[in-house]
Amino acid sequence: MVRKEVPMDYLHTCVIGAGVVGLAIARELTRFGRDVVVLDRELKYGQGVSSRNSEVIHAGIYYPKDSLKAVLCVRGKHLLYEYCSQHGVEHKRCGKLIVATSSEEEDELAGIVAKAEANGVDDLEYWSADQVSREEPNVSATLALLSPSTGVVSSHDLMTAYLADIEAGGGMFIGGSEVLAVDRHSEGFLVRCLVEGEPYEFACSVLVNSAGLGAQKIAKKIAGLDPGLIPPLYYCKGNYFTMSGKPPFRHLIYPVPEKSGAGLGVHATIDLSGQVKFGPDVEYIDGEDYAVTVSRLGDYYTAVRRYFPDLADDQLSPGYVGIRPKLQGPGDPVKDYMIQDESSHGLRGLVQLFGIESPGLTSSLAIAEHVAQSLQDAY
Repeated sequence: MVRKEVPMDYLHTCVIGAGVVGLAIARELTRFGRDVVVLDRELKYGQGVSSRNSEVIHAGIYYPKDSLKAVLCVRGKHLLYEYCSQHGVEHKRCGKLIVATSSEEEDELAGIVAKAEANGVDDLEYWSADQVSREEPNVSATLALLSPSTGVVSSHDLMTAYLADIEAGGGMFIGGSEVLAVDRHSEGFLVRCLVEGEPYEFACSVLVNSAGLGAQKIAKKIAGLDPGLIPPLYYCKGNYFTMSGKPPFRHLIYPVPEKSGAGLGVHATIDLSGQVKFGPDVEYIDGEDYAVTVSRLGDYYTAVRRYFPDLADDQLSPGYVGIRPKLQGPGDPVKDYMIQDESSHGLRGLVQLFGIESPGLTSSLAIAEHVAQSLQDAY
């Protein structure tokens, strides 16, 4: 049923979810010159998936040709480096090595090159075992691929910059907001929520569901949306362990990816403060659980020592946990991002984003472009 009375407050655009993707989308939508509000259940922005990742700027080399993950990652990488340079967001184009430790894995590297080239990434370089030994003496590899356009970024600084742009464009962030229901309204949608425990409702013409792990829950609260269009959510936990001592690498170090496509293997990243961390692994769970699975520590030592044999017995400590909002369950084929607009569900002004996992941070500005393009008719 469409409610026709106009509530007291009308805000043209509402983005649900103040992670890096939601903020990027809101930033892009302020360019249309209309009111934009970003809601999040947490009091502060970026407290969910965006606060618990590797902070890697990915090159776009692993994903199927023409998939949203491939197209938006490659486009987003270029946009992100440019944005960070222009806005003073701390980042580093450090490059990464994908290392093979056996002849079988060397064959996998050729497949990675072919997939990268199909995605328009043509800067990969083969490094021989001797070159790896010279450039990264602590890494054991029979062959490697260098991805020079891979880097790291401060995700918090990036989100802070996005929010500053939103506010400069007349938008605002409201934390501590729990969305209770979304009804149809003559203006588009009526959003009913609790803001720090107090009831609040407003009408909007555009609604973007970018709630990450909560996207499916939000979708189920939207009146008139076909529930059959809501994909299942699989919680996929990734544990990170930090390493004591000085960084043993100059580049990020990645093993050959897992054949299941569920993850990229236990890899080594170095954040902007110089902290080395290993992870994430792939652990399907039933709900949000942010406790590091310490029992997997032995598996980490085994995985890491395949390419970093000198890792000492006492150098790894539990770090933190991230949870991917996956659309693929254990053993399922790799699933792409799902971005639904009016052409998918028939509701004008509504865009929903499901399964926005890695490389979501890298792709954030490109995802925002994609969403804005799909909403042009609503502005």
